[in-house]
Amino acid sequence: MSVEPTAQQAEWPVPPVGGWTADDLDTLPNLPPHTELIDGSLVFVSPQTLFHSRAVDFFTWQLHALAPEDFEVVREFTIDVDRQNRPEPDVVVVPEHVIQDPEQTRFPAQTVLLAIEVVSPESLTRDRETKPLKYARAKIPHYWRVENEAGKAVVYVFDLEPSTGVYTPTGIFRERLKVDAPFAVDLDLTEITAKRRRARPS
Repeated sequence: MSVEPTAQQAEWPVPPVGGWTADDLDTLPNLPPHTELIDGSLVFVSPQTLFHSRAVDFFTWQLHALAPEDFEVVREFTIDVDRQNRPEPDVVVVPEHVIQDPEQTRFPAQTVLLAIEVVSPESLTRDRETKPLKYARAKIPHYWRVENEAGKAVVYVFDLEPSTGVYTPTGIFRERLKVDAPFAVDLDLTEITAKRRRARPS
């Protein structure tokens, strides 16, 4: 007698009254990689595009090379904004002293100097509206939003206005990104390509 196989149903965690907390991300079992906490709700990310992967790699490597010795550049790492918000920026710049041990899973948002989000189709509203509000509330001084414009990277740069506590746009950069904060940066954005560039034969 044969038994017909049955589809295994995914068991999603049931939120408690009042929603999940930042600490829950470290203890809930079987969460997908890069799960975020936004307003007490778990946010699962879609598979990343090649543009997203290349852009995150680009900013991680380039900022690593340019950052002063007392700064650290970390990719895809959660930050504690408050008890019900623990987002995961694609790249962050933090002071060196924030790095404590290899088992660390998050940084206090108040220590972050720069947060970078590379926009995906499913994260558009979060990266344009939700996250900037939360990053500003945490007093993160610099926010960069990277978007895919017909296969080319466009970087929207924002600086926190101390008197109002909101982000002020300071530039939209295509092809070349040149800024002075949080440290001097001069980047060729055309290097963000789907295929790795190869030297032309002479």
